Amino acid sequence: MSEKVQPQENDFKFLNNDLDNIPSETFGTSRTYFQDVKRRFFHNKIAMISAVLLIFVILVAFLGPAFIPTDPNAQQVLFANLPPKLGNLNIPGFNGMQTIGGHTFDAYKAAHVPDGTYYVFGTDYLGRDLFARILYGTRLSIIVALVATLLDLVIGVPYGIVSGLAKERTDTFLQRIIEIISSVPDLIIVILLLIVLKPGLTSIIVAIAFTGWITMARLIRAQVFTLKTNEYVLASRTLGESQFKIATKHLVPNLSSTIIIQTMFSIPTAIFFEAFLSFIGIGIPAPNASLGTLMNDGQKAFHFLPYQMWIPAIILSLIMITTNLVGDGMRDAFDPQSD
Repeated sequence: MSEKVQPQENDFKFLNNDLDNIPSETFGTSRTYFQDVKRRFFHNKIAMISAVLLIFVILVAFLGPAFIPTDPNAQQVLFANLPPKLGNLNIPGFNGMQTIGGHTFDAYKAAHVPDGTYYVFGTDYLGRDLFARILYGTRLSIIVALVATLLDLVIGVPYGIVSGLAKERTDTFLQRIIEIISSVPDLIIVILLLIVLKPGLTSIIVAIAFTGWITMARLIRAQVFTLKTNEYVLASRTLGESQFKIATKHLVPNLSSTIIIQTMFSIPTAIFFEAFLSFIGIGIPAPNASLGTLMNDGQKAFHFLPYQMWIPAIILSLIMITTNLVGDGMRDAFDPQSD
């Protein structure tokens, strides 16, 4: 039998020993998880356009009153029900023309409005500037939604984590509480709370947050059941770490995607619920304006003055649609396999 020849070092030759000159594109650039999420979100054109529109509406609602210091409750009965007018531009729908009984005329001249005075969104039945009222109403609706959503986070996230980490009896007891609350229709709970509390901004926020945290708590609990069986959680328990440290150090960072996504979906729900309560007359009291109260006032004269309802309805729809699309984009960015 022939002897096996052992390979020698001189038998091998490196084709390219200059690794420093290899382009970085060969290996690719390393990214963290959140950098990857940001990249996927920025590549979602629909989500980006929606985010820009949503930020624009929020900035106009919060910064607009500073540049246009018009009192939204100031009444000028002589200028009641004026149509929208944008300067001296002859834009259909924004030229101050009004049609009654088949006759079209300049409503601003008929009401003897001083030259240079015009209302971009027109006026309501009391002569109040609808543009100023929509600015303040949009800001109020957004504040209600953000505060109610913040309360959802403060209550729902700890509740879900505690329920997921607790023993079976404690978890069962906590879930029975959720089932009792969720078994009663939200509208009935809100009406009862508004009867007990004084009508106003605080009572609306408390009423919306009273049941809004349930969905967040259930989602967090389901995720905790999955995460607490992972090796790093079991290792932490073996090393004697407390439940609080396990929750804050291991669970909350891994729950961030679920929290962010659910928060984005909670905001339009809270905005719509506040608008619905104000629309049926149990929300923000007069003379304060919200998108719901503006639509309630506008629907009374919808057949003759449709702009009084269409404009706040379009803004409410724009906020809800863009927020939902941004939430969809975040869900796809955090979990590309969700589709």
